[in-house]
Amino acid sequence: MPTRTSAPSHQAPPLLVTSDEDLLDDLLRLAAAGGVEVGLAPDPAAARSRWSPAPLVLVGSDQAQPCLRARLPYRRRLVLVGRSGRLDPHWEVADLMGAEHVATLPAAEPWLVDRFAECGPDRPAPGGARAVAVLGGRGGAGASILAGGLAVTAARSRLRTLLVDADPLGGGLDLVLGWERLDGLRWPALADAEGRVDASSLVDALPSRGDLVMLSWDRGDLLPLPAPAMAATLDAARRGRDVVVVDLPRHLDDAALTALQSVERGYVVVPAELRATAAAARVVAAAAPHCTDLSLVVRGPAPGRLDATEVAKALGLPLAGTLRPEPALRRRLERGGAPAADGRGPLADLSRRIITELTGMPPAGAA
Repeated sequence: MPTRTSAPSHQAPPLLVTSDEDLLDDLLRLAAAGGVEVGLAPDPAAARSRWSPAPLVLVGSDQAQPCLRARLPYRRRLVLVGRSGRLDPHWEVADLMGAEHVATLPAAEPWLVDRFAECGPDRPAPGGARAVAVLGGRGGAGASILAGGLAVTAARSRLRTLLVDADPLGGGLDLVLGWERLDGLRWPALADAEGRVDASSLVDALPSRGDLVMLSWDRGDLLPLPAPAMAATLDAARRGRDVVVVDLPRHLDDAALTALQSVERGYVVVPAELRATAAAARVVAAAAPHCTDLSLVVRGPAPGRLDATEVAKALGLPLAGTLRPEPALRRRLERGGAPAADGRGPLADLSRRIITELTGMPPAGAA
């Protein structure tokens, strides 16, 4: 049987969801022929954290009904696969799951080899936009400001960008950017969305300035956000934007988990303080199983002279960067100015580096 290995951590591998050992052996053989390594999950519970980041998901016919019952997020490049004579009852299930194809072995073997080859390390990442999530290690950590800075920086580089406020208790990203008076749809109008949402219609309906579009909350009653609405919105965003930035709550509900599972990278923002580090440990423990690439941003000042590398070591995460105190930024935000809008300062510098690493395209330089 082919060796079961993992792809490099910087690129999520295709995912095989099956507990049928014979089918698994066939799919591993085809993946090897396509020159790609794969991730394995015997059931939807084991697949959930890797479902959205994977460039391709193959669900064995033995797991079709379990995956449907698990209500996993809608995604593109989903294939239901089985052997000839065993798939007929699953055509309807495939449609309900949103599977794009039903592959029957052995006839579909050459087609599957091509699909695996499209996921090789030298191929561009599928799925459209590059997506990143930001969450705070404690309340007031500055995650929303970093999310806003990333989105503003991407838009300054002429990257079509969507900033998603996934934290209903966060006070509103529209206030962070000074957009509270702009017309456009907010989350309550999209709470019933599911399935496939038209990308251009979504973008046209949201508040926007230039290449930056935002989806945030209104000031009305607090409403729950269903996970299918988040999945449908992010799928549309990937089809209609170049970059998606999601500001997540510290307490991850189903919609937030759906978003976290959909991004390529996640950043936890932690002040350089002992108590903040202790609080962030719980956030990291909850988020890490759902994000294949999670790292840390440490924000100063450090009253107790706690070093950023010490914080990263304590939390077991790679250090993505640090943010020095920036009094001028606070004053600008209070006057309705967007973070990193002038391209200067520690936040703008870090945002440029992250956007460059995420997209491979150098953002606009400092003003």
